[in-house]
Amino acid sequence: MSSLSRELVFLILQFLDEEKFKETVHKLEQESGFFFNMKYFEDEVHNGNWDDVEKYLSGFTKVDDNRYSMKIFFEIRKQKYLEALDKHDRAKAVEILVKDLKVFSTFNEELFKEITQLLTLENFRENEQLSKYGDTKSARSIMLVELKKLIEANPLFRDKLQFPNLKNSRLRTLINQSLNWQHQLCKNPRPNPDIKTLFVDHTCGQPNGARAPSPANNPLLGSLPKAGVFPPLGAHGPFQPTPAPVPTPLAGWMSNPPTVTHPAVSGGAIGLGSPSIPAAALKHPRTPPTNPSVDYPSGDSDHLSKRTRPIGISDEINLPVNVLPVSFTGHSHSHSQAFSAPEDLPKTVTRTLNQGSSPMSMDFHPVQQTLLLVGTNVGDIGLWEVGSRERLVLRNFKVWDLGACSMPLQAALVKDPGVSVNRVIWSPDGSLFGVAYSRHIVQIYSYHGGDEVRQHLEIDAHVGGVNDIAFSHPNKQLCVITCGDDKTIKVWDATNGAKQYIFEGHEAPVYSVCPHHKENIQFIFSTALDGKIKAWLYDNLGSRVDYEAPGRWCTTMAYSADGTRLFSCGTSKDGESFIVEWNESEGAVKRTYQGFRKRSLGVVQFDTTKNRFLAAGDDFSIKFWDMDNVQLLTSIDADGGLPASPRIRFNKDGCLLAVSTNDNGIKILATSDGIRLLRTFENLSYDASRTSENSKPTISPISAAAAAAATSAGLADRAASMVSIPGMNGDVRSLADVKPRITEESNDKSKVWKLTELSEPNQCRSLRLPENLRATKISRLIFTNSGNAILALASNAIHLLWKWQRTERNSSGKATASVAPQLWQPPSGIMMTNDVTDSNPEEAVPCFALSKNDSYVMSASGGKISLFNMMTFKTMATFMPPPPAATFLAFHPQDNNIIAIGMDDSSIQIYNVRVDEVKSKLKGHSKRITGLAFSHALNVLVSSGADSQLCVWSSDGWEKQKNRFLQIPTGRTPTAQSDTRVQFHQDQIHFLVVHETQLAIFETTKLECVKQWVPRESSAPITHATFSCDSQLVYACFLDATVCVFSAANLKLRCRINPSAYLPAGVSSSNVHPLVIAAHPQEPNEFALGLSDGGVHVFEPLESEGKWGVPPPVDNGSTSSMPATPPVGGSGSDQAQR
Repeated sequence: MSSLSRELVFLILQFLDEEKFKETVHKLEQESGFFFNMKYFEDEVHNGNWDDVEKYLSGFTKVDDNRYSMKIFFEIRKQKYLEALDKHDRAKAVEILVKDLKVFSTFNEELFKEITQLLTLENFRENEQLSKYGDTKSARSIMLVELKKLIEANPLFRDKLQFPNLKNSRLRTLINQSLNWQHQLCKNPRPNPDIKTLFVDHTCGQPNGARAPSPANNPLLGSLPKAGVFPPLGAHGPFQPTPAPVPTPLAGWMSNPPTVTHPAVSGGAIGLGSPSIPAAALKHPRTPPTNPSVDYPSGDSDHLSKRTRPIGISDEINLPVNVLPVSFTGHSHSHSQAFSAPEDLPKTVTRTLNQGSSPMSMDFHPVQQTLLLVGTNVGDIGLWEVGSRERLVLRNFKVWDLGACSMPLQAALVKDPGVSVNRVIWSPDGSLFGVAYSRHIVQIYSYHGGDEVRQHLEIDAHVGGVNDIAFSHPNKQLCVITCGDDKTIKVWDATNGAKQYIFEGHEAPVYSVCPHHKENIQFIFSTALDGKIKAWLYDNLGSRVDYEAPGRWCTTMAYSADGTRLFSCGTSKDGESFIVEWNESEGAVKRTYQGFRKRSLGVVQFDTTKNRFLAAGDDFSIKFWDMDNVQLLTSIDADGGLPASPRIRFNKDGCLLAVSTNDNGIKILATSDGIRLLRTFENLSYDASRTSENSKPTISPISAAAAAAATSAGLADRAASMVSIPGMNGDVRSLADVKPRITEESNDKSKVWKLTELSEPNQCRSLRLPENLRATKISRLIFTNSGNAILALASNAIHLLWKWQRTERNSSGKATASVAPQLWQPPSGIMMTNDVTDSNPEEAVPCFALSKNDSYVMSASGGKISLFNMMTFKTMATFMPPPPAATFLAFHPQDNNIIAIGMDDSSIQIYNVRVDEVKSKLKGHSKRITGLAFSHALNVLVSSGADSQLCVWSSDGWEKQKNRFLQIPTGRTPTAQSDTRVQFHQDQIHFLVVHETQLAIFETTKLECVKQWVPRESSAPITHATFSCDSQLVYACFLDATVCVFSAANLKLRCRINPSAYLPAGVSSSNVHPLVIAAHPQEPNEFALGLSDGGVHVFEPLESEGKWGVPPPVDNGSTSSMPATPPVGGSGSDQAQR
């Protein structure tokens, strides 16, 4: 076969894999013999599919091809034989012996006799060579290690273990180029070609004269240029390329590690005993091991789109929530398009905090990213809200239960009571934090929000100092890992403190631990003061590797945020410092970063951020490197005052950096995003830390907690860290481009605060969008994620799309009330119209959800759910015919193939688009579902129904965690089918509840109401409400056509827009009122209303004002933190205003 034909096979393999033709992929691999898929082979061996294993191998080698092949087949057949014996299936064992193993008797008759004799034993483990045979699972894993080494050493597999480094969807791209070229060769090329087949060459004949959709707006056609110019391949070619996967680096250090020691791979004698490989084989594999996580670029990664053959959805519907905007080619780590490096580093000193003693270790809260935990050289623990500069907690060192301590610890404390903190660290969800001390013990605290910190566990962990502490999740159970001067690593149950494992093998004090996992393998790296690096599985079988760390003294290890790249930072006894990246597959240093002082004055600390940057404290400054460049990127001194080797720590999003100072303080450095984040705290008192002991503390004030989760973390890290806000209309927004609110001046309390009322059209900017006579009342409304269009669903099941164009007056092309948009339709003239039932469509409950890239909308109006292409308006698919009918739709934040569908029979169906299957059916409501919202931070789904009930479901196993009914204020009787809507705050911990009788904000984990606003009894009911894009405001509309703007921090009214400000003079607010309200995804002060007459209005404050009113002072109403069961009726001032 020619080389081009061979390459075509690889393109077909890639295509089949992207289309999920899994069986066909592996059949072609076997029949062609071009690519041996080690991942598939491993899976089949693990599953014991021996016939399939041998059949797959037969495409690449036969039993007697060479000694490697012979040993491969022998090991497989021997394992099959032993498993039959283990099950006491003698007949099966005899059959395997005669059919499969007899072939080896000609090479080693004695061995065959010995294998045969195993039939006479009650338990084959009585044979000395097989005495260490464990259970089936572990035996298969041990054998697989040997098989992989044999395959890699076998010359017949040479050049067949690595799939070519292709761009995604390469075959589609080539076809796309061909079609564009064919169009160029047309005698009379039409501007709107309609390419319907690949079976014959394309020509532009249109026999029936039908108009085709414009290629520029059709995802199935290439963007075709003017005649005479070679066509560029745009994003909308006939076959949409998907982003290439960001591959996981080889996990060779830990890839299915053996559970016993193994001999070097050889083509030597086959034998009975378990295969064994010495350490030399681990350090120096004969050929680079195959990456167990890579078969070839496929759609099966969290980082890329997933094909959906069953209902034919094109790639774009399945884009993940926060897909990277840059294209990754093959396996490179290049992010050059995503960053201008210096601007993405926290360089500006924004806070200086006085801890009072010298910080030794710091860690930001993983969710509430402005909370900083600090441990000091005198054993103090501090917890700071860096936004408000407030120290919430200060705990001095104290042994909680001296009687439970070991005698050596008691003696040591009597001799010298001085204790230092060596490490502080938060648990992954921020509910616990651990402190490792220089004397024997670790203390684990539980954190309950605000200043509430409780003692959880005290463990007398090591003899001498505890040098490091970490949290890990082996077997889905939270554990604490410690290491110490006694040369051991220990694993403890984080719930009760029970010791689970002790790892011994280091010959010097253990300095640091770094737990991690690759696929389903959990492991721990450890470093000791003699420079040794070891790796441990959660078993008692000893270290798996033994490496030398550069510097051979104090070394710490860390992975990049996405877990794909491993780094270490070490300082030698002579003060020479190193930061290196490791090649995990070989246990070798991949690159060494330059720029350290020749003799560091102390042990250098380092940290990583954004999957892109490294930072270290050295030479009285902070030094930064790009992970892909060994040369120093930049160095900053943070306005001076730093020690020789400052302690440093990034927050999760990398927009804040904490640095220790000479004068027992901490400086907080920030990026521009970090500065905007911190400003949100400057005028907000941290009420959660000041509530009376009677009132239940909230996790954090709604106005501020975890606001860091909303900051733009830089494009390169968006897939991992960007927050999504599920909207009231079923969309899931990414907050990368939300414009920060300008910090409002604190109010002068000597002045009388007054509610801002807007009653005249000239008091705000409002625009009624161009009418469509066919539209009836607007039932659903949403801004597109790009912010340049508005999509509405009318009660007659028709969708309306308004697009803003780039003009001199509107250079950004974003939606605005200053410039009228165009009511958009494709050239074909078709409308996006939902399937309706025979009953009155006006009585149906409409719902829709928009894909993250604005290319598709999933929608229903009482009939089947429809999937529309937003560029062509074509119906791509319909599914789930009623009954029951869908009443609310929400995409899963991590996987767009998973959709939560609320039904009118009160159930919630978890539907997988890709396989066209309902995965779970959730039952807990008694009336139709009216709201769904996901929190990716808490891994929960919150649902609301017409029964006024809220339910919290785990998005892992879909079990119900909590439920609560809304308290309906006395004197208010909601309508029989009153909607209850839910929407998460950008902190992903609190959510807004909208009911016709109230607005409320709930804390999710306890499902407790922390704030509530109730209109007075004579007021009109609330029809809808939503957070602004930055969650600082709540926009609400009412049945009397009034619109109110609240401060989300305390649900205090700050601005009221009366109907006369936007309705024409001849229109009565008793006849026309807003049914739905939507917030712009990037402009916090812009929103839109959908009216009962089919109109849509866009609102912005006057440019001279820049915002909606002034927030009321905290003491002019209720406090910003309410009891769990707040008094119904709101504050007196609110009652009067409404």
